[in-house]
Amino acid sequence: MQIFADRHALHRFPELELELPKTQRYLKNALSALSCQVFVPMGSALAAFFDFGRETAIAFRADMDALPITEKTGAAYASTIDGSMHACGHDGHMAILLELARRLHEKKTLPHNVLLIFQPGEESPGGAKALCDTGILEAYKVQATFGLHLWPGLPAGKVFSRKNELMARASEVTVDFFGKSAHIAKASEGIDSLMAGTEFYTRAMEMERQIPDGIYRLLKFGKFHSGTVRNALSAHTHLEGSLRAFQDEVFEEMAASLRTIAADVEKKYGAAVQLHLADGYPAVLNPSDLYDRVKARADFSDLDEPCMTAEDFSWYQRFAPGMFFFLGLGDTPALHADTFDFDETILLKGADFFEALAETFQ
Repeated sequence: MQIFADRHALHRFPELELELPKTQRYLKNALSALSCQVFVPMGSALAAFFDFGRETAIAFRADMDALPITEKTGAAYASTIDGSMHACGHDGHMAILLELARRLHEKKTLPHNVLLIFQPGEESPGGAKALCDTGILEAYKVQATFGLHLWPGLPAGKVFSRKNELMARASEVTVDFFGKSAHIAKASEGIDSLMAGTEFYTRAMEMERQIPDGIYRLLKFGKFHSGTVRNALSAHTHLEGSLRAFQDEVFEEMAASLRTIAADVEKKYGAAVQLHLADGYPAVLNPSDLYDRVKARADFSDLDEPCMTAEDFSWYQRFAPGMFFFLGLGDTPALHADTFDFDETILLKGADFFEALAETFQ
């Protein structure tokens, strides 16, 4: 089937971040024979507009970029680009949207126009906001935007979502402590950046534990490096972690607490503390009213808990109502694994789901 051929072709030439000329060219060629307006909203992005003569439109989005990973699947359609792989399923997302385009081509009427958006840079550095800033959603009077992600561990071929919190707001946390090295026999002549970093870490973890139950949030550190030798105070300590939450007020409260801890540690130890929180992506929050409208028309199951990973689909939700879904892959390697692969027949379930939304959503 063509949807499988699309996935194989796109999988063979994975491209990174915002420069995806081969991917864009393939998509443009595939869409050019269909009854839609194909255009480039920015850079390596691509869009296709199906005009059914309506006043408003709905939009479907697929991400295009790959990851800097060397593939080890051994598949016949494996990546031909060394050090680059579609290890997060974006090739599958694009194949689903191309299949949807072919089905829209055959339709005579729908309750709305349909805009298909192929977006670069989801993994890094984030392409959704830049694309939304082009005004594309306003220009085509988009009333609702939909997206999905292939998801290992969920029942194969089943669609899942959740009202309100679905995916977290994420920020990379980087902290540097600058002290003064001295031989431990003369420790009073130095400033111990390791001690300062340890207290910051301990207090940050205690703060994370004090957030009330029922509020989804996460603060964890995965990298802690300090010092050069065992018998000298460390002049520099480096700490890296991630802060995640769903409600902006919770996120800002935790960020403010980190700044307070940094200031306290700096004052106590005399070490200069530099705390940086990256902007990251907003939380993916499915609006209650949109959820109810979709639930009445589409077949999907509810997740009990939200996911602490992040997705820049959240930016579409800042510009127009939007809802995001997970399409279960069953028991497969994890996303971002160098062996990630899946049963391609599941892609048809994604195309069926999007087609049902295109036909019934009002």
